[in-house]
Amino acid sequence: MSVLWGILQALIFPGFLFLSVYALFAEWMDRKLFAPMQNRIGPPLIQPLADTIKLFSKETIIPKAVQAGLFTLLPYFSFAAVVTAFLFVPVYGVPAISSFPGDLVIVAYLLTIPTLVLSLAGWSSDSTYSILGGIRALTQLFAYEVPFFLALFTPALLLGTWNISEIAARLPGFLLANPFYFIPVLISFLVGIVALQGKLERKPFDIPDAETEIVAGPFTEYSGRLLAIFRLSIDMEMVCGASLLAALFLGGPQPFISWMPGIISYLLKTLAIIFILAYIKAAVGRIRIDQMIRFGWQILAPLSLVGILMVVLFQKGGLI
Repeated sequence: MSVLWGILQALIFPGFLFLSVYALFAEWMDRKLFAPMQNRIGPPLIQPLADTIKLFSKETIIPKAVQAGLFTLLPYFSFAAVVTAFLFVPVYGVPAISSFPGDLVIVAYLLTIPTLVLSLAGWSSDSTYSILGGIRALTQLFAYEVPFFLALFTPALLLGTWNISEIAARLPGFLLANPFYFIPVLISFLVGIVALQGKLERKPFDIPDAETEIVAGPFTEYSGRLLAIFRLSIDMEMVCGASLLAALFLGGPQPFISWMPGIISYLLKTLAIIFILAYIKAAVGRIRIDQMIRFGWQILAPLSLVGILMVVLFQKGGLI
């Protein structure tokens, strides 16, 4: 019975089905928040679902010059990596449906796979635009991935555990008892937000698929069902990234007040992070790839190291 219950959780809630529905809603919310910032109305609630159904119903065209097997399988690898990572993030309570010591490292690794898949998709598409997009995606990876990992590891170092659910359960109480630690946690949270924007390739980091320069980058040759899976996996990655940051820095499903259900707390926190991502997207314009690299290594990486250094000094240096 427990095995069957685990399968139902993985497939329905809080697994695949919930993630798919929430990802489509998150895309709608992102577009709806972004639109008024540009004096537009924005799409109706059903638009992301309609777009997905439309893409699934269209013909999938595979160029003759590509390796058809690799070209076809790559979107599924990205999709599977994000869905698997989400199973380790607490949604309605702690622990998550899949939890073990060190799962933070696994989730960080799994969330790297979609970017690697994008670079391979660009290389395998046999298109100049796609190849350039793949090169940009891989180049950009080295600028934000290290700061993102360091930001995630700050609360882990602070609490001495690499388990996401344990961090989500313990961090709020720890910060209330030790308010000085708010500073490194806040710094790491802000670095994580900006680095997540880069992982999702959203403005100002939408360099790999800059439509005014390289059409759609790695997605240029993709169509139909394969493009739909790629787009859905990106929406899922946004939800998964927001859920991970909410768990590590905001307590995840831990409620603000005692009577609030954990799922409501989770939704409020993740939607707040998605709002911040939408605001960043609307507030800034695209930068060049060299500016992205400099920003990652000269600003994000040092800031993430500052957060870790403050934790070490507070804990081991006897400053607090």
